[in-house]
Amino acid sequence: MRDLKVKIACLTVWLSLVLLGLGIENVQAQDDAEEPERVISSRSELWTGLYTKYRIGEKLYYYGEYHVRTRDQLVQNMAQLYLRFGLSYIIDKSLEVTGGFVLPLYWAPPEYQEIEEPFDNIIPQYRLWQQLLFVQSISRVKVYHQIRTEQRWRRDWIEGSPFQLTFRWRYKLSAYIPINSTSLQKGTLFASVNNEVFVQSGKTIIRNPFEENRTFLGLGYILNENLQFQAGYTFSFQQRPSGINYNNRGLVRLSVYHTLDLTKKRKSKAQFQPVF
Repeated sequence: MRDLKVKIACLTVWLSLVLLGLGIENVQAQDDAEEPERVISSRSELWTGLYTKYRIGEKLYYYGEYHVRTRDQLVQNMAQLYLRFGLSYIIDKSLEVTGGFVLPLYWAPPEYQEIEEPFDNIIPQYRLWQQLLFVQSISRVKVYHQIRTEQRWRRDWIEGSPFQLTFRWRYKLSAYIPINSTSLQKGTLFASVNNEVFVQSGKTIIRNPFEENRTFLGLGYILNENLQFQAGYTFSFQQRPSGINYNNRGLVRLSVYHTLDLTKKRKSKAQFQPVF
């Protein structure tokens, strides 16, 4: 198992360097090419979410996320209804794997009201996802390396647009820092910080393989072993399909996390898990 953890750690470092290199290469290529000036827009969003993790076997968990996301002055327009489902298998207290499917619904941006073509106000997207999570303890700090892959079938809002398959690769580095205790336990107030890089590929991905970077800073509170809360702010920098259009998004995040042990014979208490 120790050899496996070493391999996972090496894979994590390698993947983070690859993603960083892809992002830098993409930015440099755009800087070197004679392209139109970048167009950067800004908007604010409110993301509220419920995260669930329910133990259904000795090492098996049901994993669920349920989100409502609004945009433009935080709550002016509906943006997404986002549902993620999966099964997690705990290899040991520092390593777990998860897989499942995602069903997000996307509302058309306000600018679609100005186009002449007919469009659908709400469109679905279908995804499969896989995740590897590696946990480290550094003194009192918990550090999480999350590698996530997604296969996305998505379409435009224009009526009749076909679904097209693309692939997304994500790496997130997170740290959870207890403030009023020496560990993440009942009654703990903690700081949460993470950064996540998004890279995408596929036949339709031409000008924006580097899709997004998100940086989060927040505070959380563990009420008990079943319930915790987090609130924070994410700065998101997105590159759009044109390659010259970018979004700066400020995301206010409010989240609740619920865990349960549904097995007949209660095993050891569930370990604190990352939530953003």
